[in-house]
Amino acid sequence: MKKNSVNEIRENRKKLICELVEGDFYVPMKEKELALFMQVKAEERQELRDILKELLEEGKLQLTKRGKYVKGEGVSAGLIGTFISNARGFGFVEIEGREQDLFIPEEGVNGAFHLDKVKVELLKEQHGKRQEAKVAAIISHGLTQIVGTFDRAGSFGFVIPDNDKITCDIFVPGERSKGAVSGHKVVVELTDYGDEKHKPEGKVVEILGHANDPGVDILSIVKGYDLPMEFSEKVLNQAVRVAKAVSPEDMEGRKDLRKVQMVTIDGEDAKDLDDAVSLTKEEDKYFLGVHIADVANYVQENSALDHEAYNRGTSVYLVDRVIPMLPHALSNGICSLNMGENRLALSCLMTLNHKGEVIDYEIAETVICVDRRMSYTDVNKILENDTEAKKKFEDLTPMFLLMKELADKIRERRKKRGSIDFDFPESKIILNQNGEPVSIEPYERNAATKIIEDFMLIANETVAQHFYWMEVPFVYRSHDYPDPEKILKLGTFINNFGYHVKVKSGDNEVHPKEIQKLLGKIEGTPEEALISRLTLRSMKRARYGVDCTGHFGLACQFYCHFTSPIRRYPDLQIHRIIKDQLRGRMGEERMAHYREILPETAKHSSEMERRADEAERETDKLKKVQFMEQRIGRTYEGVISGITSWGIYVELPNTVEGMIHVSRLAGDYYYYNEEAYEMVGRDSGKSFKLGQKINIMVDGVDYMQRSIEFVLAP
Repeated sequence: MKKNSVNEIRENRKKLICELVEGDFYVPMKEKELALFMQVKAEERQELRDILKELLEEGKLQLTKRGKYVKGEGVSAGLIGTFISNARGFGFVEIEGREQDLFIPEEGVNGAFHLDKVKVELLKEQHGKRQEAKVAAIISHGLTQIVGTFDRAGSFGFVIPDNDKITCDIFVPGERSKGAVSGHKVVVELTDYGDEKHKPEGKVVEILGHANDPGVDILSIVKGYDLPMEFSEKVLNQAVRVAKAVSPEDMEGRKDLRKVQMVTIDGEDAKDLDDAVSLTKEEDKYFLGVHIADVANYVQENSALDHEAYNRGTSVYLVDRVIPMLPHALSNGICSLNMGENRLALSCLMTLNHKGEVIDYEIAETVICVDRRMSYTDVNKILENDTEAKKKFEDLTPMFLLMKELADKIRERRKKRGSIDFDFPESKIILNQNGEPVSIEPYERNAATKIIEDFMLIANETVAQHFYWMEVPFVYRSHDYPDPEKILKLGTFINNFGYHVKVKSGDNEVHPKEIQKLLGKIEGTPEEALISRLTLRSMKRARYGVDCTGHFGLACQFYCHFTSPIRRYPDLQIHRIIKDQLRGRMGEERMAHYREILPETAKHSSEMERRADEAERETDKLKKVQFMEQRIGRTYEGVISGITSWGIYVELPNTVEGMIHVSRLAGDYYYYNEEAYEMVGRDSGKSFKLGQKINIMVDGVDYMQRSIEFVLAP
């Protein structure tokens, strides 16, 4: 069926629904009632759901508080955004393109539910720094399912949501509880969103297990973020069909690099090895190859695999599991650059001079064969002159030493232009077989991890610059300049430690080199971790987009994500563009196609990345709470990492952070001095400052808030 005729059918169906809803005899109905009334087949229910969503967004329909569809009033009269609820009753509305979100006071929420798409009206009065508004209409509900703990009460039950942004329990009639008992973690589907007098209602659609069962805690987070775990049979079958061994026909027209010495360097437990590196030197020129698995060869545009990868957007790395973007038949199979096996790749072959500058390059479709699968640990041992490791990998040692030599030059050039390197220790959480945390340690980068980072960064820059000057539609990785207000606030704080950052007069804009200088000055000082974190928090979030606006953190004009198509959808999309261009297919029709799809691809990928990041943080926080629960009563030395009007945050050497509530600072009445970022005793004059070392005792944990409570050590 032609695309136009499909669109015509869809528009006709939208028109039919509008005519039905606008009719004199129409009685407001829910989605299920509309489906029954219109005799929509089961396999067409998703399309009906999509059409209703479109009509809501167009303002042709709107939802009542009971979740019923009625005639809309159009959406042009107000601002449209996403409502973010707060446990204390008020909320915020995030509006795309607007720098700051809107504050919605409790009396202006008007029945909006967390993640609802709403129309808002600005209010004249303002009690804080943010612009205030009220919800004028609910356009569509963002949440249809909620994860929580079931609590039976006689013949019915309630679900207490895990997400504290959902401020009320969900009522579940007995016949809709699916046999859940108190303590079960469940997924509940909302059937009614409630109002001022009635709680929301729902039905249990899945029982995840008892809250105390191993693995149920992480599974609850997975379901709460709506992360798709299983692949459909259709997707799995397609993955198996395409994951065939590389044949002579597959290699035709490709640059044959199988005789080039190359390695993969990854963590010991990595399974999706999607990048390999090669390096030689002749006179004063380095010949660096970054070889990336040609995933686009196996995942065709608009295939079931492609739709699944697009929907997921990214692989998600949780503390106890990986949720991959692509099935294992691809990610751990034919698209993994396994040692000694022929693999199809896209290679960025760069020539660099003695300063580490790229002076020539070629982007090519290649066939490769990796000589050795290396780990960061082994490569680092070689670089640290470990005799045993050097002997074991004798044939490769010269290349690793050369890699270190080149990587140092690349990094030095990046540093000179102002690239910012936040060298934070990430948390390494070790679990036992029952999913219980037994150890939490800082996960430090070493020389080997930095080599791979440097080589991937320069390949990403080279590819982005190439396609920018070709003037073809593309997906860039952008990182905007920080908000001037946040930089001024940071400047005020670091003045307390005797540091400062220069800003341009007039617009208060800061150059990345100034941030880099600051990080250099604080290196090795007691306040390093603290100032680094505050500096990072003042940065904006990197995102995907079709405009090349530069990358502030890397201090470069051109940047993209080219190096991980197994685990990031933008990289896969970029590979398709590269292959179209290399094969001479980038005509006006393909250009128009990419211009049409890439803005939404970039936006969706940014959203999925954010969802993955939040889920990863939640699982880390949960395991840290579980770890510290076993250590209640123990004392530790930590560093004050944050101060607010309600208490002081303290970070321990193992990266765990907890809070001492202001009411637990005994012996005086303490108040927050915002100017100096310190908590001060009114009578004693005693103060607690950011970066100060302090002895604490673990006092308790809060599973709902995923927080850890400290008190001052006796």
